Amino acid sequence: MTNAFSADTVENAAATPDVELPYAELGLKDDEYARIRDILGRRPTAAELAMYSVMWSEHCSYKSSRRHLSQFGDKTTEQMRKHLLVGIGQNAGVVDIGDGWAVTFKVESHNHPSYVEPYQGAATGVGGIVRDIISMGARPVAVMDQLRFGSIDHPDTQRVVHGVVSGVGGYGNSLGLPNIGGEVEFDSSYQRNPLVNALCLGVLRHEDIHLANAEGVGNKVVLFGARTGGDGIGGASILASETFDADKPSKRPSVQVGDPFMEKVLIECCLELYAARVVEGIQDLGAAGISCATSELASNGDGGMHVDLESVLLRDPTLTAGEILMSESQERMMAVVAPGKLDEFLAITAKWDVETSVIGEVTGTGRLTIDHNGHRIVDVDPRTVAHDGPVYDRPYARPAWQDALNADDAARLPRPTTPAELRSQVLALIASPNLASKAWVTDQYDRYVQGNTALAQPDDAGVVRVDEASGLGVALSTDANGRFTKLDPYTGAQQALAEAYRNVATVGATPLAVTDCLNFGSPEDPDAMWQLVEAITGLADACVELGVPVTGGNVSLYNSTLAGEVGKGHIDASINPTPVVGVLGVLEDVARVTPSGWSEPGLHVYLLGATRTELSGSVWAGVVHDHLGGHPPVVDLDAERALAQVLVDAARQSLAAAAHDLSAGGLAQALTDAVLRYGVGARVSLAELMPRDEVDAATALFSESGARALVAVEAENAAAFETLAASYVVPLLRLGETLDGGAGLVVDGAFELGLDELREVHEGTLPRVFG
Repeated sequence: MTNAFSADTVENAAATPDVELPYAELGLKDDEYARIRDILGRRPTAAELAMYSVMWSEHCSYKSSRRHLSQFGDKTTEQMRKHLLVGIGQNAGVVDIGDGWAVTFKVESHNHPSYVEPYQGAATGVGGIVRDIISMGARPVAVMDQLRFGSIDHPDTQRVVHGVVSGVGGYGNSLGLPNIGGEVEFDSSYQRNPLVNALCLGVLRHEDIHLANAEGVGNKVVLFGARTGGDGIGGASILASETFDADKPSKRPSVQVGDPFMEKVLIECCLELYAARVVEGIQDLGAAGISCATSELASNGDGGMHVDLESVLLRDPTLTAGEILMSESQERMMAVVAPGKLDEFLAITAKWDVETSVIGEVTGTGRLTIDHNGHRIVDVDPRTVAHDGPVYDRPYARPAWQDALNADDAARLPRPTTPAELRSQVLALIASPNLASKAWVTDQYDRYVQGNTALAQPDDAGVVRVDEASGLGVALSTDANGRFTKLDPYTGAQQALAEAYRNVATVGATPLAVTDCLNFGSPEDPDAMWQLVEAITGLADACVELGVPVTGGNVSLYNSTLAGEVGKGHIDASINPTPVVGVLGVLEDVARVTPSGWSEPGLHVYLLGATRTELSGSVWAGVVHDHLGGHPPVVDLDAERALAQVLVDAARQSLAAAAHDLSAGGLAQALTDAVLRYGVGARVSLAELMPRDEVDAATALFSESGARALVAVEAENAAAFETLAASYVVPLLRLGETLDGGAGLVVDGAFELGLDELREVHEGTLPRVFG
């Protein structure tokens, strides 16, 4: 926004209808600008244009996805709402977990900023999602991250990986929040579009829920936290709502700069403000900054709002009014405070040395008005800014290349038949970037700070204790498979849900609720739009079948490498469509949690579920044959539900010594993980599995069929466990047992891998590449 428009007033705008404003530079289309003029009955002021541009951006308004996202609400049943205290529409969903406790959780993206400035992009992504949780009235207790990078051997991947991992760890560790899980994957489709999705979990009592509503005429609007600077200006409207284009100017100034120590103070300050009952409504300042906070608070309220913009405390006094409104400077919150409680509010923020300014008040006008140095620069209906923006019915169609992709089934690929070939390919898989140990990443994160972490990666789900007295806790897992989703976006989204649901059950938790982050290409490309619509529909349908509601989430679009007309119709125009799905589950007592690896010899090792010849989209097909084609594994939600019931009941009855789901890499990877978790080997046989499921040895080891898990059981509990599985009609087969000493993995009649060899191969890939 140029200084020429810094003093543009509502009166001046009405008197100068022909003045040209740089709306296209701010990401607005011609018809969108025309609509703004129609709404206002005049041209917008420069400040109004700044507000509409960020709030009507794809990142903030969901204008391309909103029609389809409504399925999450429309398909939610009353039974699914049973535990839902706050659903879609607020900063994060809130779920009742019993005994007066509630948890709030949400995942969001910070993808494009993390390519431009990997450290700050990732760090402020963590900071932003943490503030969403704070704004619900909760204490943040854990974070997770879902990361996807380009090819591991691409020269730019080093820059992005080192920056992102350092940013995630640097911010989260400084806040004192355990990082309990996530994902790290590599694929060439993410080369210029890395995905940095961050999740935060918060804990609160039912009575402590706060909402982003500005209500009560005369209540004060208070901005507190860090000062407003020039970082992040236009981040939502330009950086997050367009495809990268090498010919455009650098977008580096659009990336926010984080200060985790300021945020730590802000967390404690907010919690004391809540405890003192001096906050009527609250909103964090993330994407779109003051534009978002003022318009959303006013739109959610029962009246209007007036703001005096010169009261905003600035780091940079040269900022124009539009820049102040658009700035996405971090570590800021906006509260609505009753006049009688203002002094107490200010005393608490002063105690924490948090800078605070009263910038306005709630009015009964139904309008959002903003003055700057005595000049009226904004006069709008806040709903037109925050909630009634454009909604597009984008054209979408099954891609012309989809049929050929699906016809290229992995069944035609040669499979290993000799013990030597099987051994060689198992080693190739467990050393591959997406199956190798991620300890190089996760060891940079603090997983156990605060002392309430019961499980963390590499276990199947992160588990956090909520109530020290009862042991009540929650489990969280996030999953996505971009390869499956490219083959079939409807099924791929359901696969992501099924795997996260299975992981939560594997540790012994009852799945309860869902959050999602939908990472897709350009909505202006009918191919990518079709993928998005199919994935949303598939996820919504599966949530109904499993009885778990979507409580909130995020959509990240324009993750495309080939922009505009060049990309349309091209099979590799966008990232592999990646719907990240997080599932939250509840445990009555975290002391009965089930780890993913076995820790003693002599345990019976069981395989639950059926194996089918489902190799298309598998890691085996990609690593061994550089192949992607065919149809992904079938999703059987009834089988997933039955498996989950067995796993949860086994934990409650203390029957399972260890459990690990089968997913990427199939049985071979699950056995490797379970052996390496605590360094206890296993001897298994495929002799009964192959004829029962009519599969060969390679398929038995590498198939990625769903609804399967490995469970290790003490000998004295074996009969009870077998009876439990039979009661839910879940296929069960004893594969073998865990071994003494330093034995590794022995597959009878196929191969043997020593523990040291397994460890060296599995744990060496990322350190060798990234140092």
